Amino acid sequence: MTVCGLVKTSQEPVPLQSISVDVVVQGFVADVVSELRYKNEEKNPVEVTFVFPLDDEAAVYAFEGLIGGTRIEAQIREKKEAQQEYEDALSEGREAFLLERETNTSDIFTCSLGNLPPSEEATLKLRYVQALAPEPDGAVRFVLPAVLNPRYEPHGSDKNTVTKSIPRVPQGKLPYTLGLCATLESSHGINRVESKCTLEPLRYTVEDHTAAKVSLAEGHQFDRDVELLIYYEEVHKPSAILEAGKPGAASGSLMGDPALLVTLYPSLQCAPKPGLSATGEFLFLLDRSGSMDCSSDYNIPDAPQRIQSAKETLILLLKSLPLGCFFNIYGFGSTYDSFYPQSVEYTQQTMSESLQRVKDLGADLGGTEILQPLKAIYSQPCREGHPRQLFVFTDGEVSNTDQVIAEVQRHSTSHRCFSFGIGEGASTALIKGIARAAGGSAEFITGKERMQAKALQSLKKALQPAATGISLRWDLPSGLEAVLVGSGPQVIFEGQRSLIYAQIRGQHQSSVASGGSVVLQYNFQGQTFTDTVEFPLQAEERDRLPVHRLAARALLQDLEGAGEKEEEKQRLALQTSLSSGVVCSQTAYIGVNTEKGQPVQGPLIHRDVPLSHYQGAMIKKRCPRSAPGIFMAQCAPMPKAYSVTLNDCAVYEGSSAFVAEEMEEPTPKKEESPLLRLVSLQNADGSWVLDSSLASLLGLNEAEITSKTPEQVAPNVWATVLAILWLHSNAAEQRDEWELLEGKALHWLQATAGSRLADCVKTGNAVLGSSVSPQTLGL
Repeated sequence: MTVCGLVKTSQEPVPLQSISVDVVVQGFVADVVSELRYKNEEKNPVEVTFVFPLDDEAAVYAFEGLIGGTRIEAQIREKKEAQQEYEDALSEGREAFLLERETNTSDIFTCSLGNLPPSEEATLKLRYVQALAPEPDGAVRFVLPAVLNPRYEPHGSDKNTVTKSIPRVPQGKLPYTLGLCATLESSHGINRVESKCTLEPLRYTVEDHTAAKVSLAEGHQFDRDVELLIYYEEVHKPSAILEAGKPGAASGSLMGDPALLVTLYPSLQCAPKPGLSATGEFLFLLDRSGSMDCSSDYNIPDAPQRIQSAKETLILLLKSLPLGCFFNIYGFGSTYDSFYPQSVEYTQQTMSESLQRVKDLGADLGGTEILQPLKAIYSQPCREGHPRQLFVFTDGEVSNTDQVIAEVQRHSTSHRCFSFGIGEGASTALIKGIARAAGGSAEFITGKERMQAKALQSLKKALQPAATGISLRWDLPSGLEAVLVGSGPQVIFEGQRSLIYAQIRGQHQSSVASGGSVVLQYNFQGQTFTDTVEFPLQAEERDRLPVHRLAARALLQDLEGAGEKEEEKQRLALQTSLSSGVVCSQTAYIGVNTEKGQPVQGPLIHRDVPLSHYQGAMIKKRCPRSAPGIFMAQCAPMPKAYSVTLNDCAVYEGSSAFVAEEMEEPTPKKEESPLLRLVSLQNADGSWVLDSSLASLLGLNEAEITSKTPEQVAPNVWATVLAILWLHSNAAEQRDEWELLEGKALHWLQATAGSRLADCVKTGNAVLGSSVSPQTLGL
């Protein structure tokens, strides 16, 4: 577990007074302006450092300041040049500000404001744009990240993560305020907005509900992520935006030419039915570091522990696997282990053994060393005819993000990776990066949100064969050509959004208004599919050029992606960043007040802006032990414990034994939900056994159920029908979680029960008092 910076106990003034955020969400694009307001209330000039998280896919494209009434527009420079210019300005007594991205991860930024004189105020304004993705339920999710959990440093690392030095204050005690106002626009209509934060009522600004405003209620602190779930009337609809180039930029350049953003939702109508595919090697990599014992959201009293939520999800995944596939389960912390030396065939015996081991797992493996278990997985040969699918569950608190993504990228041709970020503060760079590197998908689970539905959604994707032969075909008028920006769609899943960015070069040779189209073509299970989107060639004029910035970010992601840092790619990335204004690992924004005549006088005092204390640091864990029969490997020697003091409690990191002056009471074990109990009773082939455990869950006794078994129907067939009827009657809202295991059960029933199945359903309804029709079960 990682200590959360140095907790502030002194009464040092904090120059940051407030953060004000203005968001414009147009369909699936969010354009954000964050204002940081500072005031120096000390007797000497100060330098203020603020470290904050942003989404991995955010394109930061502008930075400006207002200092003492003087507006200063920062310039993007090569990072070393910007840092030197900032240091020179400080030494010369000039006011300056610097914005830079962390080198090893794309989701942490540092903002520095130097030489702010006594009693003077300053406002720094940061602009970024981000493409938003729909959630499985259709909501478009915008997150303003506030939680920046400390990133674990692997043993032997010679780099200090910036998150370790951030001061922390107790929750609710931040000395600065947060305000957020969002303007929402969608031609398809806005249905509603949901959030775990308290919002002012949604206010429609036009009668047809295509535009609305919503804002945070007063009193919100910057100590938890602000999440807006925006529900449009139609979400899975293809669209295209053509944006005019930047005035004055060279024709033929990315910023000078019009930029096109196309959104597609491919539909694979021949996707396999759940439960029928018997191929695949499914590897589950579970974070068992100390921080996984934390609540997934401390602001919600009954939010589940991260490890508990992950274990329940693993049980559902295990039960949903098809007979005949192969699987293994790995756990990692400061060490890693696996249930089996190599993946084993999915049978009743291996499933039952694994199920019991999953229930016994704990967050007891110390730190967060994910690189070594990944290397161990990739060292195992792939099984012919069984495509490898890797599922990673983690709270994403590591500092060697680039190394981890690079390792996944190196093996991207041999597997797909599906990742899950658990709890607020999970690194978007890590979670999205490993999924992107290996052609999978990424999901984030916070608060009381159920991980199970999202994990099963990903398993459905993993059970789909990969689409191949992906290509784009453009149809444009004479004189125009489309040049793809970035790599384009690499992976296609049923109903999942695909984004295409293109630069439209040349001159339209006709005065008559016309349009163009793009065709996405791919092969799936021997069939060829196409998706077509048409778009007008009248480019929209937009001041902030969001499509151009997003296209530049997509290109930078490709050029700076995992793997060897090729010199030519680095040169192109630097050139793209400088021309587009979108920050990358090699660039930074620098602003210097050159109009002030007299240099700032007096010794410069450094102040760090604190973040809210991460309560997960207070959790103490026993020595890491492995369950009997688990194969264990040591990643690295356990580092020595160290502590800082927080209100009479000692916080320790990376220790093989955790000790505290005040030990917390152990969390009482929660009773399994009826759904989980029923799922746990299912056999590997999809059937259920007629016994007292099943009867108790159904609210009946075994003798009563047995006496009502239809003639010539085997007990396990009767039990399986009753279990399926119970799912439809008592857990309909959680259907996404049990749909795959139901598919497996129905497949088994149809092969076993034959013509008696409809009669069994009718009798089962009478016994359970349910009314599920045979058609609902596909009979």
